[in-house]
Amino acid sequence: MALKNLQAILEAAGSSMDRVVKANIFLANMKDFDAVNVAWDEFFPKDPKPCRTCVAVHQLPLDTDVEIEMTASYG
Repeated sequence: MALKNLQAILEAAGSSMDRVVKANIFLANMKDFDAVNVAWDEFFPKDPKPCRTCVAVHQLPLDTDVEIEMTASYG
């Protein structure tokens, strides 16, 4: 769901998932790490994939499970 939302935001701004160069992913529970990897591979099937970090955190705002920050090129 988070990656679909980010895809929509990027497209509305005139960019795309193909232009993502970096992502920071914050997980409230590292048990979700495998699911994140599966979703990542679905949205970024080609190599090279964007670089990313994945960080375990104690809690996220609004008690969400995942927060993703992306940097993408434009134009």
